[in-house]
Amino acid sequence: MKQILIPDLGDIGEVDVIEIPIEVGDEIQKEDTMVVLESDKATMEVPAPEGGIVKEILLHEGDKVKEGSAVIMLEPSANIEPSANIEPSANTEPSANTETVTESDETAVGSDSTKAESTAESTAEERVDEIEIAEITANDAKPQLVDLTIPDIGDLDEVEVIELNVSRGDVIEKEQTLLVLESDKASMDVPSSLAGEIIELTVKVGDKVKTGTVIGKILTRATVPDLTKTSLQESVESSKVENSTKTSTSEQKSTLATTSSRPPVPERPATSVPPRKGLVHASPAVRRFARELGADLSKVKGSGPKSRVLKEDVRQFIKDELSRPKATVVSGGLAVADSPKIDFSKFGEIEEVSLSRIQKISSVNLHRNWVNIPHVTQFDEADITELEAFRKSLKAEAESEGIKMTPLIFMLKAVASALKAFPEFNASLGSDGETLILKKYIHIGVAVDTPNGLVVPVIRDVDQKSIFALAAELGEVSQKAREGKLSPASMQGSCFSISSLGGIGGTAFTPIVNWPDVAILGVSKSQMKPVWNGTEFEPRLMLPLSLSYDHRVIDGALAARFSVHLAKILGDIRRILLK
Repeated sequence: MKQILIPDLGDIGEVDVIEIPIEVGDEIQKEDTMVVLESDKATMEVPAPEGGIVKEILLHEGDKVKEGSAVIMLEPSANIEPSANIEPSANTEPSANTETVTESDETAVGSDSTKAESTAESTAEERVDEIEIAEITANDAKPQLVDLTIPDIGDLDEVEVIELNVSRGDVIEKEQTLLVLESDKASMDVPSSLAGEIIELTVKVGDKVKTGTVIGKILTRATVPDLTKTSLQESVESSKVENSTKTSTSEQKSTLATTSSRPPVPERPATSVPPRKGLVHASPAVRRFARELGADLSKVKGSGPKSRVLKEDVRQFIKDELSRPKATVVSGGLAVADSPKIDFSKFGEIEEVSLSRIQKISSVNLHRNWVNIPHVTQFDEADITELEAFRKSLKAEAESEGIKMTPLIFMLKAVASALKAFPEFNASLGSDGETLILKKYIHIGVAVDTPNGLVVPVIRDVDQKSIFALAAELGEVSQKAREGKLSPASMQGSCFSISSLGGIGGTAFTPIVNWPDVAILGVSKSQMKPVWNGTEFEPRLMLPLSLSYDHRVIDGALAARFSVHLAKILGDIRRILLK
């Protein structure tokens, strides 16, 4: 019995065992794979140095091994030489045994052909090993510390850094976005021209940069040579042709036909091949190629030796995926077919204008919320005649303190009171869809119209602040929003949202719930209407309210009660003193 060890792996140290394709009792041949190893740079199959019967496996999946680690205990099998090419006896007369000799010759030819096939397969496996070793060696090249600079951004003088997408210590790929710049005309992503580890960043959000500005340093890594399937396939075919030159002409043609044929790539890989579990056999170069294209290797059918995925397989998979009708799938929501592409220029003159960064972000969030949340909108009106008179009486006092007293301030206080009375509205649906998270705080988001689009800053602890304090804070955050100076933290943590279009106009609308909230209040323009008081019509200032809610959490009756309660508070703001 013989102990088989891990061979020389170079200077890569310890590597993980990711697959053991053999079991105790298996009879293996020389060059059969004993174990599959994976480092951070390559996947390697370790072949058996000789054939025999596996008596014991000395490691497990997930173990870390290195050169000299024990793999298996092997009982070598006896080496028996094939006797297919025995020479005919000297006493045999050719004329009497012509048919026998011919059969013997054919047997020899078949044996040579089989040997040629075996040699070619062995050569292919060796070539795969050479490719992986070459990639490991290339990746071990000495790294360099290089400055990261802003590329040519045209005739823009200085632009502001509005977002940093990387931080010190991050390992990034080539073309990965480093930061986002925004001028008065457009936002732009700045990609990295190199792959490696970020060692230093010398800019921060709010800094001004221009073409050539140094923004940090990167420790580069060498690029792995693109050793593709083509060179490997040519090597296999060349080996087979050379080893089959001793066969007859007819046998050569048969051998070459077998060599050139391999399982074709399926017409629709993604639909015909379910995602595979466990190891996917592919070289590091192919894995990197798949990552760059965003291909899931578990769905790609390999056409190489031992179902190994080749670069050609990945190309075909991507080609089929792009040609298949797509759907925009939102987790937990609906699958919506993509809209057809239309060339509007054929109907007349057009102009293309890029969406602002805020509009791009909002479009994704709004679409997600509209598709995922079952919306219902409750419409109502509130009599704010007395409220408006009270607001105007405070106007001069507020202006003396440098603040603006708007109707929205009173709506904030009224909504905070209603949320206390109806805690289901001050909640979020749990991620399991079966629990309700009730919040003990009251933070209300307020939609603010800015030149770049709609943003929703959050006013915190509304129930604990006075009318004047809320007026001052709302004025401050609204100014920051219009100047584009709101931080991400100031737009998070809301319990409920208010979208007021009263300053613009309109009678009613359906606001989209701002997830993870479960409701949002839309406010339209107030107007004087004749209202029957029991004996006569009198002019009253009526405010249209549009309450959209998540029907999974709130039913129609509860929404109607909330709306009526809110209208009562707005009709007599003194009611907030009763809670």
